[in-house]
Amino acid sequence: MEPLAERLLLINKPLGWTSFDVVNKLRYRLKIKRIGHAGTLDPLATGLLIICTGKMTKQIEEFQAQEKEYTGKCVLGQTTPSFDLETEVGEAQDISFIDNESIKSVTKKFIGNIQQVPPIHSAIRINGKRAYALARKGKEPELKAREVIIKEFEITKIEKPNVEFRVVCSKGTYIRSLVRDFGEALGTVAYLSELCRTRIGDFKLEDALSLDQVPE
Repeated sequence: MEPLAERLLLINKPLGWTSFDVVNKLRYRLKIKRIGHAGTLDPLATGLLIICTGKMTKQIEEFQAQEKEYTGKCVLGQTTPSFDLETEVGEAQDISFIDNESIKSVTKKFIGNIQQVPPIHSAIRINGKRAYALARKGKEPELKAREVIIKEFEITKIEKPNVEFRVVCSKGTYIRSLVRDFGEALGTVAYLSELCRTRIGDFKLEDALSLDQVPE
């Protein structure tokens, strides 16, 4: 077996942890300096995080570029400034006019190469500052749309106002933005209430370790 200081680790990131929290925890536990992650997960998201150590850190960009798969849940008829539960949920709107067939069929609008505007509560840099830092100060940074690829967008369960889904997408896709646009396409608003990354390329969540399972 390769030494932990020169390999790739698949970690199941716990809820509430940042990707950097995981890296720092493993840096201390494994007693290595050269370590990084491939593909950030928001603190409120869980699931697969690829950790690279030693010489494997040279492949981080390669792993980041690979296709991603997520499962999640969104809430129709309500939204938040961050489009997830990081910020306060607004008042509920009437969604009685939205039927299950519409919820399933509107996903087709998002399949393929689409233009997506990232959420203002994101880590994108604007003039050297993170967009979320500006947003938390009450500013609304203008973010440009960029092209992303949605390969699959499947509705897996509907219990209005909650809708569960599965998405296969390219690097750079914001699921919060997809949920926002999904709600707008249905004639309402929506926010992301749960998110789990289940796959990066050929790497699967089922093969990942919890932080407690990583040996010292």
